[in-house]
Amino acid sequence: MDMKRSAFLLPVLALLLLNACSSVLGTRVREPFQGSAYMSNNRFWRGTGKGVSAQDNIARAKADLDAKAQLAGQVNTTMKQVADQYLTDTGNERAADIADKFQSLVRQVMNTDIADLRKIGEKKYFNKKSGEYTVFMAYEIKKNAMLRFMKRQAKLDNTINERQREIIEKIIDEELKKAEAEEGGQ
Repeated sequence: MDMKRSAFLLPVLALLLLNACSSVLGTRVREPFQGSAYMSNNRFWRGTGKGVSAQDNIARAKADLDAKAQLAGQVNTTMKQVADQYLTDTGNERAADIADKFQSLVRQVMNTDIADLRKIGEKKYFNKKSGEYTVFMAYEIKKNAMLRFMKRQAKLDNTINERQREIIEKIIDEELKKAEAEEGGQ
């Protein structure tokens, strides 16, 4: 009899424990533009954003800004890692100065209109209860197009001397080779 009671009580207790944990955390919500199709990969930098407001145009602007900021952060982080790695590997004595110039170039490029920025999704919802709009937005930039744009900008930048420009172009060329090799393999 004790064995039957245990066999019955164990699943009931497990269910009660699971229910208690889920009520503490809340209900899991699946928002648009989630999953691997909206994540950065070898070929694309991708960013998603969400905006909420009582006015649909403000919600849209917030989502747009959020997605672009996420995208810019990814590009900036990736390019900083690439520059640091390259400059460390080459043992350049002026690595810090060149890295600063490179980061300045990345920020300058991100602050301009990016030529290959593509919106890959936008969804708008209205909650009648709260009277608010929620907008979700997703963007992508093709890595090799962005890198080519950065290379053109480096050539036009008057604050970079010729030696720094050569090093920055080598860094970008290395990343272009990787991006094109990965694109050709897919």
